[in-house]
Amino acid sequence: MKVLMLITGSGPMVILSSHQVPDDDVLLGKLKAKGIEKFMAYELPLDEVRKKYGGHFQTVVNDLHETDDLRVLDMNGQRVFGLFRLSDLGRPFIHEPDELKTKVYVD
Repeated sequence: MKVLMLITGSGPMVILSSHQVPDDDVLLGKLKAKGIEKFMAYELPLDEVRKKYGGHFQTVVNDLHETDDLRVLDMNGQRVFGLFRLSDLGRPFIHEPDELKTKVYVD
């Protein structure tokens, strides 16, 4: 299981995923279905996240109403930023939809 902090247009969030890389096509499709197409992702240490979220972590892992390969652990950006130091984050994975990458604006 991977834990990712996503920085999105609506703020930071933490997700759990069975996908090994943030650019997995299936994961990107699931994020797109949730309205998340442009983001920066940082991998978080699983044990640290489990400890910080305590019982809530286990509840999300056991929730049968979520899909198996993507579960939202925390959508409260203020709490996410309070729990994790930005200086401890590694190198980000950056994803933008192709139409944003190739769009050219002419004066």
